[in-house]
Amino acid sequence: MKFQGSSSYIATQDLMLAVNAAITLKRPLLVKGEPGTGKTMLAEEVATALKLPLLQWHIKSTTKAQQGLYEYDAVSRLRDSQLSDVDGGERVKNIHNYILKGVLWQAFTADEPVALLIDEIDKADIEFPNDLLREIDRMEFYCYETREWIRAKHRPLVFITSNNEKELPDAFLRRCLYHYIKFPDATTMQQIVDVHFPGLKRELLVAAMKTFFDVRNLPGLKKKPSTSELLDWLKLLLAEDIPAHALHTADDKVAVPPLLGALLKNEQDVTLFEKLVFMQSRNR
Repeated sequence: MKFQGSSSYIATQDLMLAVNAAITLKRPLLVKGEPGTGKTMLAEEVATALKLPLLQWHIKSTTKAQQGLYEYDAVSRLRDSQLSDVDGGERVKNIHNYILKGVLWQAFTADEPVALLIDEIDKADIEFPNDLLREIDRMEFYCYETREWIRAKHRPLVFITSNNEKELPDAFLRRCLYHYIKFPDATTMQQIVDVHFPGLKRELLVAAMKTFFDVRNLPGLKKKPSTSELLDWLKLLLAEDIPAHALHTADDKVAVPPLLGALLKNEQDVTLFEKLVFMQSRNR
């Protein structure tokens, strides 16, 4: 299996190399980068390109590693035991009826190779990655309730994403390949836009790209606009039929663009940008 990119996802050469290295070495690929740079979409596109089913585990601050393996529903079993006259207690006798299989169990026991996405692992507490060391490394775990080892029939292609909200333990990092998705340069960004908006007028594209990078390159921004926010903004510009000349001034200076709230997401950044525009207008 080799990933060569896809018609709907612009992958740089180094990103494709990282994916194929993970496939060759059979190690999880840890993908970091700014929010909105396509980390989650990478797993989806690779799975589609390689014709692999994709299992997704979206991590929250309350997620525990055990949930990815399995959970034992003791409450339901107790309730059913009190109603055992319904089916003679046959359901209660089989503990497998109360084992809720997590995504790792499903990935390990799948009859065909699958892709597995562990999304935003840095949202969980610091012990979460450590609790998955053996499972990620050896692709097996023990179910105490059923007294059986669950081992991978086929080693899944594992993608792990992180927004760098927390540092990950060294022992966990040792078991992964690592790739940082750099923010796209202007040329790559134009290719991404072309994929999503193939009929976009050249004049609007040039004006929108200049405005976007002017906003993004403003020093002091708390949250820089990302790729996904550029795509959302372009979608709104097209929906509202905003002309290209509305995105800049007559002398091609930075202006407050329409629908700025699609690019900047907090009051501090909006105020900072408006001050810059005001200062430039005073210096004309």
